[in-house]
Amino acid sequence: MKIKKKRIALDFDNKEKIVQVGKALSSDTRLDILKLLIDKSVNISEIANTFQIPLSTAALHVKVLEEAGMITATEQPGVRGAQKVCGIAFEDIYFNAFRHKMDRDNIKVYHFPMGIGNYYNCMVNENCGIISERSYLGVEDAPYGFYAQNRHEAQLIWFMSGYLEYRFPNYMLKKNKVKELSFSFEVCSEAPGYQNDWPSDITVWINEKEIATIYSKGDFGGRRGHLNPDWWSDTMTQYGVLKNVTINGQGCFEDLVKTSDETLDTLCICDDYFISFKIGIKPDAKNLGGMNLFGEKFGDFAQGIVMSVLMDSSEDEEEEEPEAEEEDSKAEEKDSETEEEVNEEI
Repeated sequence: MKIKKKRIALDFDNKEKIVQVGKALSSDTRLDILKLLIDKSVNISEIANTFQIPLSTAALHVKVLEEAGMITATEQPGVRGAQKVCGIAFEDIYFNAFRHKMDRDNIKVYHFPMGIGNYYNCMVNENCGIISERSYLGVEDAPYGFYAQNRHEAQLIWFMSGYLEYRFPNYMLKKNKVKELSFSFEVCSEAPGYQNDWPSDITVWINEKEIATIYSKGDFGGRRGHLNPDWWSDTMTQYGVLKNVTINGQGCFEDLVKTSDETLDTLCICDDYFISFKIGIKPDAKNLGGMNLFGEKFGDFAQGIVMSVLMDSSEDEEEEEPEAEEEDSKAEEKDSETEEEVNEEI
């Protein structure tokens, strides 16, 4: 059973959701069930047998986890009638303690998704490949497919060295004060077939400036990616790791670890008509292990590359206030002149 894993986002505006998730995580048995479901999907009877608990107790645990949005329980035909098959439904839990304050202070978050086949430019070296949800694009282990007219359909891209460049719109950024900019994507190394221990250094550039080098532990397989189509072989790359690169006024960060002193200002994110996001393998990388980049229908995460922007929209209001004051001043002057004219006539 294929499950689209998601992030469970919590904030104080939805206290009921916080309570549900807290309740789900408050039991050792439910934590063990979650750990089991990360590896495979099982039915309620198998859960009861694995943890040696009554079937009714297992069903109650499943109900609590399902209500919290942490698992899915789908009825499927079985030997003795219908049975509920359970699978993991989330990747991580994010508690934004300041979300309610951000909304009150005109702080908003905007997301700009980009399909992995919508690159503006590329330079890749063999061995390489690009596939859609249905088939290979072009010829395997040759760059021809990277220039195919239907490359926008790509759902998995791999190469040993080179780069892909994407261009994100920045028109909204010019109108508001940007507090933080981040990019998330699913990646792993590239090895023949797959090799869980196959290190690679994956570099990220913003507007042609190097901001981070991501260490990938391997080209992951051994289990199927949750989103992979049925035709994709079990002997090939299956899934990656969701990485997040963030830029703010203090520097650049990979999953909260600082990687560069470049900031929003030094990267000049509003100087052009777009933001250039480049990802690839440098020819002189210490760990030259290639890379796989996953689309929304391959791997474990239902997304391509997503640019997220934290913006303060209150700047516009502050800029408009002086104009309003100027108009009021002109109106007062006009009223004063009119009053003098009336007094003269009298």
